[in-house]
Amino acid sequence: MSDNSNKMKRELLKRLIEDEEEDDEIIWFLLSSKRKKVDSLYTSRVEEGSYQILIKRHLNAKELKFRKYCRLNKTQFKFVLSLIENDIRPMKKGSITAEEKLFLTLRFLATGETYASLDFNYRISASYISRIVQQVLASLRKNLVPIFLPMPTEDQLKQTSGHFWNRWNVPNCFGAIDGKHVRIKAPQNSGSIFFNYKDYYSTVLLAIVDANCKFIAVDVGSYGKEGDSGIFKKSAMGKRICSGQFNVPQSAPLPGTNILTPHYLIGDDAFALDVYMMKPYYRNHVRNDRDKAIFNYRICRARRVTENAFGLLSQVFRVLYTPIAIKPELCDHLIITICCLHNLLRDAYLENNGIPYYRYDRKKPKPTENMIPLARRGGS
Repeated sequence: MSDNSNKMKRELLKRLIEDEEEDDEIIWFLLSSKRKKVDSLYTSRVEEGSYQILIKRHLNAKELKFRKYCRLNKTQFKFVLSLIENDIRPMKKGSITAEEKLFLTLRFLATGETYASLDFNYRISASYISRIVQQVLASLRKNLVPIFLPMPTEDQLKQTSGHFWNRWNVPNCFGAIDGKHVRIKAPQNSGSIFFNYKDYYSTVLLAIVDANCKFIAVDVGSYGKEGDSGIFKKSAMGKRICSGQFNVPQSAPLPGTNILTPHYLIGDDAFALDVYMMKPYYRNHVRNDRDKAIFNYRICRARRVTENAFGLLSQVFRVLYTPIAIKPELCDHLIITICCLHNLLRDAYLENNGIPYYRYDRKKPKPTENMIPLARRGGS
């Protein structure tokens, strides 16, 4: 009986395998017969796409237009491309090149255009553009962070402290800290955790900024409903600062005195006062005390570099002006990437004339030349 039952089982298994193979053939036939032909819009990509017509024929010959298009000059673009080329190089000949992928991603960061809009410009389907952006952003984050957003050394933080004193009259300050809500499209099944007090969905960029509006350290990916102080305490950079692993300089005397004070960050009222954190006095304490009012003025003036850094970041990479419709994990790659590119531009890295992008090609008239002449009129 056992031999017969085994034979029956084998026959049944054989029939099932044959049936599955037949089903696979039928499904493949149906899919291939229903598959639509490739649109001529995409087949003409090589001849008529933005990369071939706009970039190859026009932008490569004009430095200013090239810079306005992708926010980098040609030398900077080639440098960034050399860092990530091995990661995004196509496997087959005739596929989308690494250079075109980088141009597309930088244009997305510079304008915040939708994938559907880039679809018509580059003649690449929106679904494949999403894969390209994901691949390029992951590679950019991996390769740019060690160069433009590394762990600061003690000497670098001492230099930053000197810049804060020389530029903003605040001694022993090694950075200003603040958070920025980056608007995003509500992730699926996220509830209200990304919904902030400003009545939109966001993820938080918490950044430490130096006196030149450069990012020293950043933390991204926190929920929009969280506060800056709570994010700082749980973040990796906050834990390092609290535990003394951030290379913060030793206590130094205040200028012109022998009073030793520790180095500290400057924050707003959202942060808790601590040895490593300085914040302004409350308004009630300032009303009848001129010295405290002057102290608040100095602190707030120096802390303004964070607002300036966020403003410059948004002006150059206008994807921050639109609700970013990508997954939160990819949004983290995007934010850290533009922070690295921001530092690259602030340093005027690989610039021929050493002038940062933000002050490039801005021929403003002198204050004495931009006055509107007053016309004489009757009456008082």
